[in-house]
Amino acid sequence: MAELTKKIVSTPPAPIPQAEKPKRDAKDVGSKTKHSIVSRRTKGDNIFDAFNTVFMIIFTIVIMYPLLNMVAVSFNDGLDALKGGITLFPRVFTTKNYHTVLSQQNMLTAAKISVLRTVIGTVTSTIVTALLAYVLSRKEFLFKKQLSLLYVVTMYVSGGLIPIFLVYKALGMTNSFMVYILPGMVPAFSMLVLRTYMNGLPDSLAESAMMDGAGHMTIFIKIIFPLCMPVVATVALFTAVGQWNSWFDAMLYNRMDSDLSTLQYELMKTLSSVTNQHTNADTMKNASASITPTTVRAAATVVTALPIVILYPFLQRYFVAGLTIGGVKE
Repeated sequence: MAELTKKIVSTPPAPIPQAEKPKRDAKDVGSKTKHSIVSRRTKGDNIFDAFNTVFMIIFTIVIMYPLLNMVAVSFNDGLDALKGGITLFPRVFTTKNYHTVLSQQNMLTAAKISVLRTVIGTVTSTIVTALLAYVLSRKEFLFKKQLSLLYVVTMYVSGGLIPIFLVYKALGMTNSFMVYILPGMVPAFSMLVLRTYMNGLPDSLAESAMMDGAGHMTIFIKIIFPLCMPVVATVALFTAVGQWNSWFDAMLYNRMDSDLSTLQYELMKTLSSVTNQHTNADTMKNASASITPTTVRAAATVVTALPIVILYPFLQRYFVAGLTIGGVKE
């Protein structure tokens, strides 16, 4: 009897059966959430979305049409293009315009110089500008306000074309590749954008690194510069576009050295020569008159813009974020 009582006491009570909860499928949850969101939309929301869609389609067409029209004109026969009416596709297809642009004697060398000045100029300018912005963003730097004001003044006040030419000549930068790199190494606008972004970073980052024994160069390379990548990419894109499109400095400072001519300067000379040829009435009667300044200009524009168009999608995700963050002070 004692053993039976002991077994009864030691036996755990049977669990009370509970009603099973119905399993909810993820698809059902998603569909219900989506249905609830849709059900909360009003008629005004639908009208607003429809208006935005139509507006963006029209806006895209307005933006893209001139670009596509320029490409169509560049592949069209010159005399036929003078009639007008070309929209998105060439009427008389030809590649003579691109052959005229790319078959110049010094075009390959000029393209190499343009690529070199774009790569070297962008890398050096971005690094030096970021270093200067870091110095001007430090609270312990005594003359940061005065130096910042000096750079801002250079954005609005120029030394004049002739004095600048004389200074470059005295420094030995005429007929030299360095005239493409050194004068624009520290753009004032890029410095201000980077400095503004660095001012918004927490001071505790640099202070903690200094407590661990890090110097300013270590802080800049391992902490500040990686955090500034969105703004750095934006500044680098601005600098690359400026370096790639520049031709005036090649004409002014390296005109006597054809080996230092840039692609844009060669394209400008090609367009000028075609324009001068077609001012003669006899030339217009020749077979080569199928190449006109209008179509050559369109082909030269496409050749010049194509590398930037290819590069931009890779930096697009940094572009808007960099401008927004760098332009607003925390």
